[in-house]
Amino acid sequence: MYSYLIGTVTDQQSTYISLEVNNIGYLINVSNPYSYKVNNTYKVYIYQHIREDENTLYGFNSIDEKQLFLKLISVKGIGPKMAMPLFATGTLESLSSSIEKGDINYLKKFPKIGEKVAKQIILDLKGKLDIDESKVTVNHELKEVLIGLGYKEKDFRSVLKNIDATLPIENQVKEALKLLLK
Repeated sequence: MYSYLIGTVTDQQSTYISLEVNNIGYLINVSNPYSYKVNNTYKVYIYQHIREDENTLYGFNSIDEKQLFLKLISVKGIGPKMAMPLFATGTLESLSSSIEKGDINYLKKFPKIGEKVAKQIILDLKGKLDIDESKVTVNHELKEVLIGLGYKEKDFRSVLKNIDATLPIENQVKEALKLLLK
């Protein structure tokens, strides 16, 4: 099992890139091969899909993308080939928020995702995506302030993804309280 590969992109096609690592070229299926530039070095997070007639590598820009992909392929009826297009046009945030909100219409926009599959994705993954918190750089000082105000972490966890961690702490607290009081 691979965690990631660091190498130079030597080729890009419509569904994959070739990544050269120590003079070995790996064919890696990615959602958007043209986001990689030939002759540039990248760290690509890898999922290796092995079946009796298949040994395929799938690549991702971040560990969060890979984790969401693994959760998606755990859904009945979703395989790696069906899950990859979800990352091509949608952002990680929009994809995970559409699942959390139960937005079937957003999911149905992707190839091979019909209403039945979209409902299954939402049913299986809603409330189980912890990607938002790790994707957003959460200010630990903000967490401490909210806990000091009497909030439990489970109550404000979903709000943290909507707070810009680059703001001054007082503005982060104001934004968090506005969202919590809605």
